[in-house]
Amino acid sequence: MSRLITPSQVEAYRRDGMVFPLDAFPPEEAERYRQALVRCCAEAERPTSEAGIRQPSNRVKSYLLFPWAAELIRHPAILDAVEAVIGPDILTFHSTIWWKPAGSAGIVPWHQDGTYFGLAPFEHVTAWISLTGSDLEMGCVEALPGSHIAGQRAHRDRKDPNIMLSRGQSVADAVDEGQAVPMILRPGQFSLHHTMLLHASRPNRSTHDRIGIGISYVPTHVRHIGETRLSATLVRGEDRHGHFEPEPRPKAEGDPAAIAAHAEAIGRFWTASEAIPEMALVH
Repeated sequence: MSRLITPSQVEAYRRDGMVFPLDAFPPEEAERYRQALVRCCAEAERPTSEAGIRQPSNRVKSYLLFPWAAELIRHPAILDAVEAVIGPDILTFHSTIWWKPAGSAGIVPWHQDGTYFGLAPFEHVTAWISLTGSDLEMGCVEALPGSHIAGQRAHRDRKDPNIMLSRGQSVADAVDEGQAVPMILRPGQFSLHHTMLLHASRPNRSTHDRIGIGISYVPTHVRHIGETRLSATLVRGEDRHGHFEPEPRPKAEGDPAAIAAHAEAIGRFWTASEAIPEMALVH
């Protein structure tokens, strides 16, 4: 087992649905990634659809556009921890840049990541990598330990311009926020959380931007249950199942082939996502 994640931490992940903080790289490396991200993914208009307000397109599956992001999803320290909880054959299914500017009112309501991904079985893990540090004042991720054990919860769509999720997906039942645990991270640290873990985040009340990247990893036997064939990137091991279209690695920023591959991938992803109804016990 990786020296970066211990057997007791893996046990905690199984029990609580989350483990943190884990060290990916030193603060100076986090700053290098942050600078690259700011250069490539500065604030842009959030596109809208019938489903809701999306993230800017270059903040979704950025690893298909930018070599630094392709490097990040393959970082050995992150993959070692992911392998400890889902096994050695690993796909990157998705990624999202979570950028809350200083003083931002942006929030993420209580939800489960797996609600609108349409993946089965529920074995996907999210690695949330902090590039600036993330604490309560900055609106860090908060989670309810053990909430993954009950499985899929019913969700509803909420329309609110401050919600940073494409459909405002929110768990329908009341949540005991008093049991929430803040996942506080320093620059270069990350957390892992299970796809069924209830989690949320509050506004950024600090004077500093909060920037992190959520990377969705799945074992290669996981499949998408919808009609649209989606794409994914093999980042470790072998893919003996072929449930997803392979994704190319970008050769350079602004590479036309990378831009075309990214547009194709996120087009498929949004088509599939918007076809999934509100989660009224769909699973």
